[in-house]
Amino acid sequence: MSRRWTARLALAAGAAALLVLVVFAGLGSLVLMGVGWAGLALTAVGVWWMLTHTGWLRVLAALLVVAAPLGVLLLYTAAGLLWVVLVSLGLWALAVSAGRAALVEDTSPGMPERSADRAERPFLIMNPLSGGGKVEKFHLAERARALGAEVVVLDPAHWQDVADLARRAVRSGADLLGVAGGDGTQASVARVAAEHDLPFMVISAGTRNHFAMDLGLDRQDPSRCLEALTDGVELRVDLGYVHAGEPGDVSAGQVFINNASFGVYAEVVQSPAYRDDKARTILEMLPDLLTHHSGARLSVRAGSLTMDGPQAVLVSNNPYERGDSAGLGRRERLDSGELGVLCVGVDNAAEATELLLRRGQDRGLTAATAQEVVVDADTPLVPVGVDGEALMLPTPVRCRLAAGALRVRVPRHRPGVPRAAPPMDWRRVRRLALTMGRVAAGRGAS
Repeated sequence: MSRRWTARLALAAGAAALLVLVVFAGLGSLVLMGVGWAGLALTAVGVWWMLTHTGWLRVLAALLVVAAPLGVLLLYTAAGLLWVVLVSLGLWALAVSAGRAALVEDTSPGMPERSADRAERPFLIMNPLSGGGKVEKFHLAERARALGAEVVVLDPAHWQDVADLARRAVRSGADLLGVAGGDGTQASVARVAAEHDLPFMVISAGTRNHFAMDLGLDRQDPSRCLEALTDGVELRVDLGYVHAGEPGDVSAGQVFINNASFGVYAEVVQSPAYRDDKARTILEMLPDLLTHHSGARLSVRAGSLTMDGPQAVLVSNNPYERGDSAGLGRRERLDSGELGVLCVGVDNAAEATELLLRRGQDRGLTAATAQEVVVDADTPLVPVGVDGEALMLPTPVRCRLAAGALRVRVPRHRPGVPRAAPPMDWRRVRRLALTMGRVAAGRGAS
């Protein structure tokens, strides 16, 4: 279906959603909509109170989170209009989905790639615990060795410095470095590859595989990533660096291929109890962290953006797509030369409600891009999560980008980067549905 017809479907479904309410509920449609919005607002308030309080207040807030939507459903049922609401919501969901799909551009330039010669002495590091044991499940070590690679499978019982393993391999003549493991392991080896200007290979054997996804690799079958050894092409991507103190050499800091996080998440993962009981640790620490009763108070400078007191800051190697309905974790490009910055600052239930109901487009969530991001705090040390690794760094902490610093070897044929639909814009959808039709009619008449 063309973008024009998809936009038309969005407009038709949206009109039908409103028509169903008006025809079958009459003036009561306004009441139905008001009750629904009130239920959503109360639920959002309950979530905020549940996260920022303990004891009986948290219990009461949890009851509100359950009771608000349940009460709305009971009112709809008692009025005999539940089916009307469900049909209208279904049509509205179709309208929004079709509208966002229509706004996706038909073509994307993608990251430029160039042909690459086959590596003579590839060296791969594999973590057998990553992704629930994908290295063994997909026989990655055996398949890589059959393709001529030297493979080191890490010993789970003994810690090994993967960066040191990579440097020793380079000294022995390795002309490609690769990792089957999590983002933290990938970042450590990627730094060595960048230092020696060697190609780096990603095998999607981790749990989330964010970096692999953004490179367009197959995350369902990591063995397909090994095709880069025999029929690969090369991409030039950026590398993020985070370092403490005054401005200095960008490559002197810690590398991140995905992001560096500050604030709530970074504080929580620093807790010794987090590894043993994540859910309980989060619930115990969130109230004080969200209300600024504990933890460092942050300030952020990113280009023209300055922000004081955000609860959370995420600095990413290239900006995330804001329209990704699946949440953060998707970057269409890794070679823009810019850091992405997301700051969350919510101080009360009203702001939390606005953030949740309006998808952060007005208050609570600030997005920007910058060449350098400086995060300062009212403490000499601040927790930082660097690609999931917990660190403590002296303030101020600086994040920078080394543009095109990493050569990445990927298979010539790969699924590609999933496209993220942009945020919904009804004006653009309407213009797309009508204008393209007029243009087509004009061309036909000429």
